[in-house]
Amino acid sequence: MKVMTTGNTSRADANRRRILDVALAELLRDPDASMDQIARAAGVVRRTVYGHFPSREALICTLVDGAVESLAAAHAAGREGVDDPAEAVARSVLAVWEIADRYRLLVALAQRTVTVQGIRDRLTPVRESCAELLRRGLDDGTFSSPLPPAALAYVHEQMLFALMEAVNDGLLTAQEAGRSAAISVLNAAGVPASTATALVAKLSE
Repeated sequence: MKVMTTGNTSRADANRRRILDVALAELLRDPDASMDQIARAAGVVRRTVYGHFPSREALICTLVDGAVESLAAAHAAGREGVDDPAEAVARSVLAVWEIADRYRLLVALAQRTVTVQGIRDRLTPVRESCAELLRRGLDDGTFSSPLPPAALAYVHEQMLFALMEAVNDGLLTAQEAGRSAAISVLNAAGVPASTATALVAKLSE
């Protein structure tokens, strides 16, 4: 049996990373981009692409997994060290949107391949983290909602998906979407519009 050397492994990893980077760019430019197109753009033969990803669906799933990891990291970084629940929610949404804006077309594309439920399943850890933050805010009176924390976190997630679609459809500019998302999520948690707007404006300075 042929053993892959360290050099070969490094080269294969580099090829895989390049294919993913190029595939993301190509799919955002042309959602119908084929594996042949992606191979040409990456400067490799089609067999190399299929060696890493057995199908176009597998490639898109891998891109979605990477997007979810980035979103989870942004969510955690945005709320790190912030004690006030409202500020933590606002910071995390603003941080998440910076990542989500890059991937919003990918999410729309992935819904054809991964399915909406598949995306929701991947986001479960982020949703659970949001629910815990919302629970803390509901307990201390920062937030007010007839919904339990887990359901409210689900609503927030769907709002962000809806805002991505609004940007994709030209109903909202990408530049204003992040702040709009943060304010909308705070409003849904019972924070008065004026308070939410002032907080997000301060954090966006």
